[in-house]
Amino acid sequence: MKHFKNAAFVTRYADSIREFRHVKTVTACGLMAALALILGSVSIDIGNYIRIGFSGIPNQLVDFLFGPVVGCLFSGALDILKFVLHPTGPFFPGFTLNAMLAGLIYGTAFYKKPISLKRILAAEFIVALFLNVLLNTLWLSILYGQAFLVLLPPRILKNMIMWPINSLILYLVLRLLKSAGVIRILRNE
Repeated sequence: MKHFKNAAFVTRYADSIREFRHVKTVTACGLMAALALILGSVSIDIGNYIRIGFSGIPNQLVDFLFGPVVGCLFSGALDILKFVLHPTGPFFPGFTLNAMLAGLIYGTAFYKKPISLKRILAAEFIVALFLNVLLNTLWLSILYGQAFLVLLPPRILKNMIMWPINSLILYLVLRLLKSAGVIRILRNE
């Protein structure tokens, strides 16, 4: 049984690599990048520390549709493109690495799997804890010279508040796109 799961895991990554053969993949990635850039200017602020943004949804849709390899490369390229078009501070490759790792995690969790709130909650939690809380805090500490442990508590609080909100938003968007037939149109099936 374990061998079968490992084979399915490797096959999913190989299938994700093969997604690059399709013009539809590249076209959809271009559309999602444009949508992410547009959605980057739309957010809902709740207080001083909580911001609900929507620019990550196109990334997660690419991860869902085309898998971890496409998602990883797309997220890295989009992170660099966002910086070039709208720099909000100094460029730091750690943030690009985080974007790529998020694409890898979401792609592994979502690609060729049914939409499930439980799966989305798990993937969002892993990304929130390991990438947003730990690695992003480390990158901010290095970049701005602030103590890691000083930056950590508010980042934990923010990410634990946003975890179910981001999960629910993604779940509802994916369900809506599936019921509208958009997922079927964009997939290479």
